[in-house]
Amino acid sequence: MYRNIMVPLDNSEYSNCAAELAVALGQHFGASLTGSHVYAAKMHDYRFKQMEYTLPEEYQDENELERQRKIHDSLITMGLQLISDSYIDVMERRCQERGLVFERKMFDGRTFQPLVEDIKKSGYDLVVIGALGLGAVKDSLIGSVTDRVIRRVTTDVLVAKNVAPLAEQTGGSILVGIDGSPQSFAGLKSAIAIGRAMNRQVEAVGVYDPYLHYAMFNSIVGVLSEKASKVFKFKEQEKLHEEIIDTGLAKIYQSHLEVARTVAAEDGVDLKITLLDGKAFEKIIQYIRKEKPWLLVLGRIGIHSDESMDIGSNAENLLRLAPCHVLLTSGKCYPPIDVRAEEAVSWTDEALARMERVPDFVKGIARTAVLRFALERGHSVVTSSVIDQVMDIFMPKRTAEMAGRAALELAVERIRAADLSAFLCEVCGHVAREVKPVQCPVCRSGSEKFQTIDKTVVEALAGREGALEEEEAFDGVRLTWTEEAKKLLRTVPSGYERRRAKARMEKSARIRKLEAITKDVAAAVIDEDADAKRVTPLVRGAVAPGPFMPKHTVAWTEDAVSRLNRVPAGFMRDITRSRIEAVAKERGAELIDLEVVEAGIEVGKKIMNEVVADYSKGEVQIAAIREQYEGKPE
Repeated sequence: MYRNIMVPLDNSEYSNCAAELAVALGQHFGASLTGSHVYAAKMHDYRFKQMEYTLPEEYQDENELERQRKIHDSLITMGLQLISDSYIDVMERRCQERGLVFERKMFDGRTFQPLVEDIKKSGYDLVVIGALGLGAVKDSLIGSVTDRVIRRVTTDVLVAKNVAPLAEQTGGSILVGIDGSPQSFAGLKSAIAIGRAMNRQVEAVGVYDPYLHYAMFNSIVGVLSEKASKVFKFKEQEKLHEEIIDTGLAKIYQSHLEVARTVAAEDGVDLKITLLDGKAFEKIIQYIRKEKPWLLVLGRIGIHSDESMDIGSNAENLLRLAPCHVLLTSGKCYPPIDVRAEEAVSWTDEALARMERVPDFVKGIARTAVLRFALERGHSVVTSSVIDQVMDIFMPKRTAEMAGRAALELAVERIRAADLSAFLCEVCGHVAREVKPVQCPVCRSGSEKFQTIDKTVVEALAGREGALEEEEAFDGVRLTWTEEAKKLLRTVPSGYERRRAKARMEKSARIRKLEAITKDVAAAVIDEDADAKRVTPLVRGAVAPGPFMPKHTVAWTEDAVSRLNRVPAGFMRDITRSRIEAVAKERGAELIDLEVVEAGIEVGKKIMNEVVADYSKGEVQIAAIREQYEGKPE
């Protein structure tokens, strides 16, 4: 798989981790390795000349100044070369111990530039580089050299982010992001090879976003004039998008995962697959934090990226945020089914014309879906009727026709549909209408996992929740809100977050064919955000957990919440909160007050101090970690 591996070295802990990882991979793949260091002798010489005027008076004599220049040049050049040698010696010894071919390289220049030039001309299969270097500070995510190298090369790059000794990195699988692009399937092949070499399980995750179009339509409805709305056919367009995305997008991304599982099976790997809905990088980060994989493998660019891009937005976000090693692959791999489809299936002119009308941003996945369908059904020619069959699978029946109807016909269709039953899959959220499925087409769950949604029951519940208030949704549909549902919506921070939550509540009601948004509908959306964001609300006095706090949490006093909010947001606050809740549970406390919070923080500080002592980092880092736990007012 990888026969020629290069590692940039600077003696930082991330660089040393990268070297150890590269040697381990090299041993498994029988690869030759190159250790590289860039020093900046020219820059030091330039700086020395800039500072000559600050030398003491006795050194300002012309002859003496010239002598000092020569001494400085010799010391800098020799000294930096000796330092480079010492950096590279460590990796060379590791390679010699394992009988691996090793090459040394040293460059003088601006750190990233010689590395990029060498990578482009030397034909390496893989670059293993530390996420950060010697210049890293507390809030650094990716070092500037690493970032610049990644953006300028097309070689596969493995970014080392776990600085623990490799022998201690015993847990965790290899997680691959699959979006149907040939780059993601190339990443799968790399993951399988590395998984076999490092004796680790491989799994795949796919993410589709059914909410983006809803937020988009919600944002533009306020700026369209009445005339523009008619030209744009806003209601019909929104209906079409909603139907396609609600039912079709999940199936398409599920099909990508199924193809990935088939590709893995051909290599003897039983691939676990998971389909998630939401923003891609956000859902994958949440999955990583929960499952804790050892390595994340991603295509450098994704299914919607232009070939000229240096890195896709999801890959860039995950590269920075993922707490595990990250491999960015640049190659392309076309699954056998797609290769066979391209070679064996032709298109009629009418079918090609229809495909030209598909929006560019979904044209690739639509074409793949049609070709896969044609090959599986034994068609050698794609005709309009074949496309109709694909649309019936990936879209509700007659959706395309509905998009072109007049507003009156659409209203009639909604009234007719209002009498139909709906069935909700409790596992993945897929909604079926009219007939209860034997098996979920998305997650393969059985019929018993489908819950019948009875509108009369839900609307009866709405009547018990207080006054009903009718409101027009952004696309003109009248939806009724209960007083309790409105109260829950007002707990969401105003602005974008509240608009997004409101849109998702409306969407949930629309999917279920409900005419009333109840407390349960609103709470389901808010609870989902709570699990994802784990935001701690400011509360007054002793309170029960609010909508943005996990349901298992006991009540917190205002002083306790205020103290917790002084801990830096994110991972540090989350882990501190877990410690505090553990202390409260041990004490059997029914209320978390300031004293319990301080006790929990002390437990965390003690654990961190012990960890730091084990690594002999010294009092400076202990003080820094203490400062993190003490926190600062936000």
